[in-house]
Amino acid sequence: MPTATTPAAPVFPPGRYGRRREPQRRRPWLVAGLALVTVVVGALVAVRLYKNYGDPAYDAQVVNYTEIDDSGLTLRFRVTIPEGGQASCLLRARSRDGADVGKQEIVVRDRPGDGTTAVTQRLVTSARPFVGEVLRCVPVA
Repeated sequence: MPTATTPAAPVFPPGRYGRRREPQRRRPWLVAGLALVTVVVGALVAVRLYKNYGDPAYDAQVVNYTEIDDSGLTLRFRVTIPEGGQASCLLRARSRDGADVGKQEIVVRDRPGDGTTAVTQRLVTSARPFVGEVLRCVPVA
């Protein structure tokens, strides 16, 4: 008559397969902590990006840049500003190799009309510029 036995763990010859490890203990608090840190870092990045690029009420578009010489360029751009508002715009000039050669921050006031204000600004540089840009426009606090 057959006997019912439960199978035992396999027995391996000593030294042949290396040392057997004990199963690792699960650490749910570690996974929860990492998830929390990831969420917090993601929220901080989102807030920073929104502050730099997120407010569509203050939109700037470069029209052109002219009068390029060794000491600067003239940058023309349009800014959309809510009625009665002011924007602080950061302008930048870069050389052919991409290095920053000039930065300037200016305040633009809303002019009556369609909400778009045209601006012409001379940007002084430390070397010959290749391109002029409006990095951002944000509300004046």
